[in-house]
Amino acid sequence: MKLTFLGAAREVTGSCFLVETEHCRFLVDCGMVQGDRQAIEKNRRAWPFDPKSIHFVLLTHAHIDHSGLLPRLAALGFRGTIHCTRATADLLEPLLLDSAHIQENEWIRAQRHSARGFAATLLYTVAQARDSLRLVRGRDYAIDFRPHPTVRVRFQDAGHILGSAAIEVWVSEGETTRKIVFSGDIGPKGRPIVRDPVPIAEADYVVVESTYGNREHRPYAATVEELTEVLSGALARGRGNVYVPAFALGRTQELLHLLIELTRAGRLPRLDVFVDSPLADKITAITWKHYDYLDDEARALLACRTCADEGIRLRFTQTPEESMSLNRIRSGALIIAASGMAEAGRIRHHLRHGLPYAGNAVVFVGYQGQGTLGRQLVDGAREVRLFQERIPVRASIHTINGLSAHADRAGLLDWLGHFRARPPRKVWVTHGEGDIALGFAQTIEERLGFAAHAPELGQSFLL
Repeated sequence: MKLTFLGAAREVTGSCFLVETEHCRFLVDCGMVQGDRQAIEKNRRAWPFDPKSIHFVLLTHAHIDHSGLLPRLAALGFRGTIHCTRATADLLEPLLLDSAHIQENEWIRAQRHSARGFAATLLYTVAQARDSLRLVRGRDYAIDFRPHPTVRVRFQDAGHILGSAAIEVWVSEGETTRKIVFSGDIGPKGRPIVRDPVPIAEADYVVVESTYGNREHRPYAATVEELTEVLSGALARGRGNVYVPAFALGRTQELLHLLIELTRAGRLPRLDVFVDSPLADKITAITWKHYDYLDDEARALLACRTCADEGIRLRFTQTPEESMSLNRIRSGALIIAASGMAEAGRIRHHLRHGLPYAGNAVVFVGYQGQGTLGRQLVDGAREVRLFQERIPVRASIHTINGLSAHADRAGLLDWLGHFRARPPRKVWVTHGEGDIALGFAQTIEERLGFAAHAPELGQSFLL
């Protein structure tokens, strides 16, 4: 029995883990590498297995860094089943089709600038993404199922985004059974929209994320206060717009909830909010469908689609023409658009128009990966490249770290602490930049007494 780390090993994105026995071979996640300069090459590289040999895939959640290479896996021969929660199954359709659409558009744009070298960067097409969706099967939380006679699986709510799961997996080989828990991405407790992470009590081995394994988030109340000050200051000046790069899934819905609460309490002025993302609109509709997965605050938000009575004029823009028209608004607009790291999507067009003007503000509300446009701006770049142009950065740049959908160091240690009754044989630390993953492994050993290790890419372990 063997576990191999094929992604998210000493890096944040590209989640992919291979489990092999003499009878079965399966993946946990099949995600896309995002952000760094080698992302295209990393996503194109050949897997050390034949996709036809994979019996099934277990998917922790719908974010592209966990699911984004599923269409490529299927296009190269995988014909098994992709198991995930029911909400994740519904979210995969708009997210994977959007990913494929972005790739096709970027490939076409690249062809206009050069006749060489770009064909291979197209990982999959919209048609191939659509075909892969036929392999997806939704499952309920907390109910065991068997994707293979020698494997038993249970999804538990991870509290990260709608449908996210930590996965309990029992794998048998001969007379031996091992239990492995894959954390996926763990969310913070006490946040709006999704429910808190469900604790898991025992495992032989644990694979845990470490995105924020080196720090504590600001208290939520202080974060909300900071957001209020930034937005009030930027909009009160009346000299520009506020641009918020935000992923269409999770962050956009939480941000809308906060804006409604703040305007309802009179802490923000009446707002003109534009969600420039057809994808976010589709995801909000899917969120409504999975009403039972949400907390009470989220249900109140979803009951309000126009929000006119809440002090917010809210508009979801759909067409490219509607999106382009936002760039003619000179002041007073709060524009939320994907992607959250400003690596793709409509936000790049808005930043192209908005960054050169000192009256504008850009507010980042989530993690910015190494090599991304978002990281460049957060790190203080005075000039960036967008669409083959050099764009001066005169807008004010703000970072609101406490709105992350990831648990911080204390939250991760709290989640891991439930394994104390029967400590795991090993904890593998993943989904963190190299120094952070290594540091969090040391923290686990010091604070919890568990043997912990941050594996390298491609490293395998016998179980």
